[in-house]
Parts: sequence; structure tokens; C-alpha cells
Amino acid sequence: MDKKTMILTQIIMTFMMATTMSGIMSFIALGPTALWLSVWPKTALIAWPLAFVSAGRNLPKTAG
Repeated sequence: MDKKTMILTQIIMTFMMATTMSGIMSFIALGPTALWLSVWPKTALIAWPLAFVSAGRNLPKTAG
């Protein structure tokens, strides 16, 4: 896999993972409220860089 494809895959994959997981976890903690809708984007913005760095460290090992 070339470097450009790997980085694009990492960006898309980590965005989807971070938004989904932060949404689910904050929904479980707060329930379906207006507070949940206001907190979710903030937690996703915190989670995305962490997921991106983590995937960047692990993707080359799994990509072969």
C-alpha cells in the first residue's frame, strides 16, 4: 500500500471510529438529551487525534 493511500485510509478509518465510539459512549453516559448532542462533537474532536496516532503506530504492522 502506498503512503498516500495509507494516510487517507487512516484519516477516514479513525474519523469513523472516533465519532462512532465517542457517540455511543457519551449516549450511554448521558442518554438521548440535548446535553449529549452538545458533548458528542467535543469528545469526538478529542478522540480523533488519539485514534489517528494510535492507528499510525499500528497500521504499518497490520498492513504487512
